[in-house]
Amino acid sequence: MVTSNCPTRQILDRVGDKWAVLILILVRDEPMRFNALRRAIEGISQKMLSQVLKSLERDGLIRRRVSATVPVTVEYSITPLGATLSTAVDALRDWAEDNLKEVLNAQRRYDAQRNAMAVTVWPRLASSVTMREPALPDAPTTAIFIFALLARYGHSIQW
Repeated sequence: MVTSNCPTRQILDRVGDKWAVLILILVRDEPMRFNALRRAIEGISQKMLSQVLKSLERDGLIRRRVSATVPVTVEYSITPLGATLSTAVDALRDWAEDNLKEVLNAQRRYDAQRNAMAVTVWPRLASSVTMREPALPDAPTTAIFIFALLARYGHSIQW
């Protein structure tokens, strides 16, 4: 069992963080300043970028270099340890690029199958139940009604 305080899990959590991976890819070839990183990573907030950079620095994966200029210049670069991780990340990125079409096709098939099931199963289930009241009064009652229908016809519910 992998507990939440397991060191391996903590490192894998860092490696699995989307922002950390993107930062490692960006600083792998050349040092970058904070605002350059923020502009290069669409969707990351200033606060999140700051937190991830601090975590990566703490883990020894990137180096923060401050230059005494006006204004102060701060650059982030990859460390030798970070470079070894970057190699593994490159393999994952290559896999993602090589298999993108196949993953997208699998998602489309899955979605189409789920949509087809909803179109064919739900009307059949709903029409086979006689309701005593003209409408369901609230969401909890609706949920109970749906669960009862699913259970009646042998469908399990997975969350």
